[in-house]
Amino acid sequence: MEKKLVLNGHICTFDPERPEADAVYIEDGRIRAVGSEEELSLQFGRPDVEKIDLQGGFCYPGLVDSHLHLPAHGMKLKMLDFSGVRSREEMLLKLREKAAHTRPGAWILGLNWNENQFPDRAIPHMDELDEAAPHHPVFLTRTCYHTFLANRAAFQAAGISEDTPDPPGGRLGRDRSGRLNGLVYENASRLFDQARPEPTEQELKDYVRLAIRDAISKGLTAVHTEDLRYIPGIEKMRLIYRELIEEGTRIRTHHLIYHPYMEELDELGLKAGDGDAWLKIGAVKIFSDGAIGGRTALLSQPYADDPDNTGMAIHSQAELNELTLQARKRHMPIAVHAIGDRAADMVMTAMEAHPVDRYMTGGLPDRLIHAQVLRRDLVERMKHLHVVADIQPRFVAGDFPWVQERLGPERLEYAYAWKSLLHAGIRCGGGSDAPIEPIDPLLGIHAAVTRRNPEERHDGYLADQKLSVRQALSLFTQGSASAAGEEQERGTISPGKFADLTVFDRDLLASDPDDLLKAKVTLTMTNGYTGYRR
Repeated sequence: MEKKLVLNGHICTFDPERPEADAVYIEDGRIRAVGSEEELSLQFGRPDVEKIDLQGGFCYPGLVDSHLHLPAHGMKLKMLDFSGVRSREEMLLKLREKAAHTRPGAWILGLNWNENQFPDRAIPHMDELDEAAPHHPVFLTRTCYHTFLANRAAFQAAGISEDTPDPPGGRLGRDRSGRLNGLVYENASRLFDQARPEPTEQELKDYVRLAIRDAISKGLTAVHTEDLRYIPGIEKMRLIYRELIEEGTRIRTHHLIYHPYMEELDELGLKAGDGDAWLKIGAVKIFSDGAIGGRTALLSQPYADDPDNTGMAIHSQAELNELTLQARKRHMPIAVHAIGDRAADMVMTAMEAHPVDRYMTGGLPDRLIHAQVLRRDLVERMKHLHVVADIQPRFVAGDFPWVQERLGPERLEYAYAWKSLLHAGIRCGGGSDAPIEPIDPLLGIHAAVTRRNPEERHDGYLADQKLSVRQALSLFTQGSASAAGEEQERGTISPGKFADLTVFDRDLLASDPDDLLKAKVTLTMTNGYTGYRR
C-alpha cells in the first residue's frame, strides 16, 4: 500500500467543507485525510509514509483539459508549425526552408496557419506552394483544423483532378474560373489522409508520449482526448496508452469515441464509463459543423462578411438523430462539435429526440463541444438537457478581433458567452482543443479572466463575459469532472477522491490576471503518482 503525506503547502481544496489546508494524506492513489500539517503529521507521520514537501507552493485540485487531441498535439510538436507566422511571405519562407531539408518525394505536413493574422489576410495559392516545395506533396492544416491547403503534388497523390466533384460533407476550393486553388474544406481532407503514408504504431506511440510529457509539465493531471481520427482503432489506442502507463508515462485519460468506431465498441463489449483510474471510455464524438475561421461553422443567418454563406452542415438532422439513437442503444452519451448556432440547434434537437439516460450511461452527460455562437432560446433549451458545455476560453484570444467581422454585432451577445452559460446554471468544462490552441491551461485561464491575448492591453473583448480566476480554475477542475460524470471522484481536494494535485510557485487566486502567466508548475500528481516535479 503506497502512503504519502503532502506537507508544507498552501492547499486550496475547492471543498466548501474545508476550503483551505496545509497537508494531505494519500493511500493507494486516494486522498484519505485533509487538514493541518500538525494533526496529519501526528496521525500519519510514520517511517513507512513518503513525505512530499511542497516547499511553500500553492496546491489546487488537479487541472484537467476537457477537450484536446493528444496524438495531434504530439504531431504538432514535430511538424512545421505556423503558429507565430504573421504574413503569407513568412509562411512560404518557412515552407521553402522545410523543403530544403526534406527528402524529395516525402510529404511535408504543417499546421496552425491563420490568414487572419496576416496584414492582407491573403492565403497562399496552390501555385505559390508549388514554387516553394516543387519536389514534395504539401498538406497544411489551418489553425481551426477544418480548412486545409495543399499543392498540386498532394492533389495528384490524393487522386484529385480539376473534374473531381466535392465529396459529401466537404468541398474543394476553386478560383473564379472554377480551377482548384489549393484550399480543402472539411471532409474533403480525408482524400489526402488516405493518400499519405500511415504513421507506424511506434510513431503514434511516440506522438502520444511526447504530448503526455508536455501536458503534465504544464500542470495537467488528466485530459479528455479524442484520438480515433489519428489512431485507427479503439483496441490499438488502448494498447498504446496501456504500454505508456506501464513505462511510467502517465496521465489520466478520458476517451471520446469517434462515431465511425461504434461497431468496435460492440466487438469489445465497451460502453461509457468502462475502464480504470487511468483510462476510461467516454461519449460518442460527432461533428455537426466546421469552424468560423473558414466560414464552415453552421449559422442560422449568413455570415456578416459573406452574405451568401451560412456555413456547412456535416450531417442532416435525420442523420444526427440516427447517430444519437445508435449511441443510446450502446448506453453512450454523445459529445458533438457545434460552433454555429444552427449547428447547436440541430444537436439539441437530436438530444431532445433521444434523451440521454444518466443511469444507463453511468452518470455521464451529453456534451456540446465549443458552443461558441448561441442564442437566448438555445441557452434556455440547454437548461432542460443533461448536457455540459465543453468550452475553450483560449478561443477568445485566438479569434478576436476578426471574428466580429464574421458574425456582426447582432450575434455577439451569445458568442463566446461563458459567463452567461455559468449564470444560467449550465455546467461548463474548460479545455484547449490542443493542438488548435496551446495546451497550457494557464493560457486558457488567463483568456477566461482577461478576454484578450496576453500581448494586448485593453479591457477585453465582450468584457461583460469575464470570469473571476476562481471561476476560470473551476472550469479546469470541477467543470471537467462534471463533463466526465466524475464529480464524486475528483474536482476538489477531499477525502475519498483521487489524489490529483497541481502545484504552482504562486497563489493564482491572489495574482494580477497578467501575472498568471508568470506562474510555474512545481508538481503534477495523478492518482498519487508524481508525474512532474520542478
